[in-house]
Amino acid sequence: MTPKAPAWLLLVTNLPGRNPTLRMRLWRGLKASGAGSLRDGAYLLPNSARARQLFEEQRAEIRAAGGFVHILAFDADSAEQTATFVALFDRTAEYVDAIRSVDALKAELATLGEAEARQRLASAGRDVALIAARDFFPGEPRKQMESALADAQAAIDARFAPDEPHAAHRLIRPRNRQDYRSRTWATRERLWIDRVASAWLIRRCIDPQAKFLWLKRGKDCPKRAVGFDFDGAEFTHVGSKVTFEVLLASFGLEQDAGLARLGALVHHLDVGGIPIAEAAGFATIMAGARALQENDDSLLKAMTPVLDNLYAGYAASKT
Repeated sequence: MTPKAPAWLLLVTNLPGRNPTLRMRLWRGLKASGAGSLRDGAYLLPNSARARQLFEEQRAEIRAAGGFVHILAFDADSAEQTATFVALFDRTAEYVDAIRSVDALKAELATLGEAEARQRLASAGRDVALIAARDFFPGEPRKQMESALADAQAAIDARFAPDEPHAAHRLIRPRNRQDYRSRTWATRERLWIDRVASAWLIRRCIDPQAKFLWLKRGKDCPKRAVGFDFDGAEFTHVGSKVTFEVLLASFGLEQDAGLARLGALVHHLDVGGIPIAEAAGFATIMAGARALQENDDSLLKAMTPVLDNLYAGYAASKT
């Protein structure tokens, strides 16, 4: 049986002489990693492969400068000590500040244009993702933050995209891609995240010869067209899944790791949930493209290489 790894990693260092540049670089790296400070020169992280890598990088730099450094793996000697260590990583105050920022956005929403509102929400999402990356012991504050972001997303969508679909409650049945070749697909006009990603997915993985109709209202969908992402459409939100995820499940694409990660990104941006680090950047690109493009055909064309590149990056990444 493989012995259980110690719970904590400790970096102990004594930097050589007066080297403010090295000290600042070390401090910034440790702060970005989320390390807790036991005292000057003693930094703590929950034990993990990522924590070990971060500390090893710091050790290499300190040794190259002639400094003293050790990395120690250990377990706390009591429940009280464990609680003391865990308290070093409490991100409650950071979440409170982030929630206040999101609440301010909601209060000002009536006076904002869509681009500014979505950019501010994207910025808040980016800040939260940075906090979450350093939140090793997530609890109620993180849940409250995710709820605040989801509420803000819903408020923005209610103002600027009032026809967002409601989740249907039904089974997602498998579909044969051969039955959906060279079809006309229809969704609501003024594409946003789920719709543009779904259209990209349809053309890339389901129906390469797909033609698209952009509808003013979902009920205007022709009977011959395959509707997606509106109430009553053949493919729309089901349970907790957004339309992109429903398409993945319907056509047996969920095992593709790159598409699954893209689905998590679309899910977060469409209905909230677990923060995704690159989500804010993608939303900003999407908002910019929507402002620049004169119609949905050109918008899909502009976003296709963005989605191609993002998918390629996800598919190549192991994390």
